[in-house]
Amino acid sequence: MSELPEPRRESVSSAEQLDVVLATVRPLEPEPVALRDALGLVLAENLTSLTDIPVFDNSAMDGFAVRASDVRPGVALPVVADIPAAAGEPAPLPAGSAARIMTGAPIPVGADAIVPVEQTTAGDFDGGARDEVTPSAIPAPGAHIRRAGEDLRAGDPVLAAGTVLGPRQLAAAAGSGHGSLLAHPAPRVAVIATGSELAAPGEPLGPGRVPDSNSTLLAACVREAGGVATAVLTVGDDPQALRETLDALAGRVDAYVLSGGVSVGAYDVVKSVTRDAPGIRFSAVRMQPGKPQAFGRWLDGRPLFGLPGNPVSAFVSFEAFVRPALLRMRGLAETARPRVSAVAEADWASSPGREQFMPVVVDSAPGEPLRVRPAARRGSGSHLLASLARADGLAIVSEHVDQVRAGESVTVMLLT
Repeated sequence: MSELPEPRRESVSSAEQLDVVLATVRPLEPEPVALRDALGLVLAENLTSLTDIPVFDNSAMDGFAVRASDVRPGVALPVVADIPAAAGEPAPLPAGSAARIMTGAPIPVGADAIVPVEQTTAGDFDGGARDEVTPSAIPAPGAHIRRAGEDLRAGDPVLAAGTVLGPRQLAAAAGSGHGSLLAHPAPRVAVIATGSELAAPGEPLGPGRVPDSNSTLLAACVREAGGVATAVLTVGDDPQALRETLDALAGRVDAYVLSGGVSVGAYDVVKSVTRDAPGIRFSAVRMQPGKPQAFGRWLDGRPLFGLPGNPVSAFVSFEAFVRPALLRMRGLAETARPRVSAVAEADWASSPGREQFMPVVVDSAPGEPLRVRPAARRGSGSHLLASLARADGLAIVSEHVDQVRAGESVTVMLLT
């Protein structure tokens, strides 16, 4: 591969780079989604109830429907009906009688209270209909009756646009009469690790071959951020192969995440293929790790991220730029991970002029401030992948600081 002139790289802060990213991406167009397929998606419109909840007056207990004024302790009432939960509208309850009723069953006209089975002589309640029942306590009017609309009335708000649809939210949607929702789809993302040196995980290694951890790392990051890793691929240092790969993915994905090949090397394939795309910008971001970045719209209009190839750099870059973009594409307004203040447990060096994102282990104790220490015993290094597994957060150190001292306060982006 012939060496090409290096594209001009604008020096920007990580905040400026993120501003460019978030100004470029938009929430994906919402579509109707069946409830069974909506878990984890983001609601695209305010949801109101289509019905009263409960739909009708019903029993909150297994027991007997009565007129409270008819009940006398120790005095038997004739049982004139048996009302299961799936009953239609039951017959009115005559004065001076009771109806055996199950939880959720409709209240007969005339009844104004439920006597729980535990407060009667009906015993275990499973012996079929009885001729009479003797209450042991007098119920208050309205006792153990769930009134129609006491939770929601038709037209009342149920969920707000922007809500992440979890199990409880989906249950509320179903209970309020909805079978489908308008939601933003999960972003479909192509993850492409570049480099002829990459070997698939588990393959034998030899001179010049290293395990491809980036495709596994970034695909998992995409899924953890609520996206779908539609394609997870490895491409060697072959510009034609990368162009063909990108062409084949056009129309099938909503974003591209590439790792490797964006620096100043002679074989940087991503730089070679994307440098002439009018929508792609190469930046020297003042951060450590993760300085070389490519970002913009690919030829099909979809956002393309070119991340550094070293695994820790790729991960930090994903957290700093790709994850917020995917959250925005999902329809979320808040895209930042939580940040907290913590106390450094050890000294470590930082790089003046570059904002540091140091993988750290977070220690906590009741009543004590959070304490952090570098996850890698050898300090910062974009290749120290094993230490990344121990990290609970990223300590963010200003570009104006060259040394973090034990006991000093640092800002930490929490990863868990």
